[in-house]
This record gives sequence, structure tokens and C-alpha cells, in this order.
Amino acid sequence: MKLISIGFGNIVSSDRIITIVSPESAPIKRIVQDAKEKGTLIDSTCGRKSRAVLVMDSGHVILSAIQPDTIASRLEKNIEIED
Repeated sequence: MKLISIGFGNIVSSDRIITIVSPESAPIKRIVQDAKEKGTLIDSTCGRKSRAVLVMDSGHVILSAIQPDTIASRLEKNIEIED
């Protein structure tokens, strides 16, 4: 299992990530709202502005205060180390 930091000491399994997107668009805002209503939203922003939304294969939606590009570069570094 490969783990990736999403900020503030929070770590997720990189194998379970489906997508990493910006929270600015209306469809993503709906996904976040639906997850909140279902109880599958995980807020790991520590009170800061959400800058990335991670959609997991389990149906959970995770909010992060780190930019999607930063998380993606961490993911790429993690994959290169494993190869």
C-alpha cells in the first residue's frame, strides 16, 4: 500500500484515489454537498480553504487545503520511488 500526504499530517492510500480536482466548479460542489449529506465527506483542511477534492474508490470525498498539482506531484514521486 502506497500512502500520500494530503497536508497537516493527513495521509491517504494513493491506490484508492480516483481523481484529484479543484473544488471551484459547480459539479464538484454538488459532489461535495452530496457527500456531506450522505456522511461520506472527510474534511482534512484544518479550517483552511479547500483547494483540492479527492474522490476515493470507496465513495468517500476528501477535502484538502493543498493544491491538486501539489498532491499530484507527490503522487508521481511516490510512484517513481516504488518503480
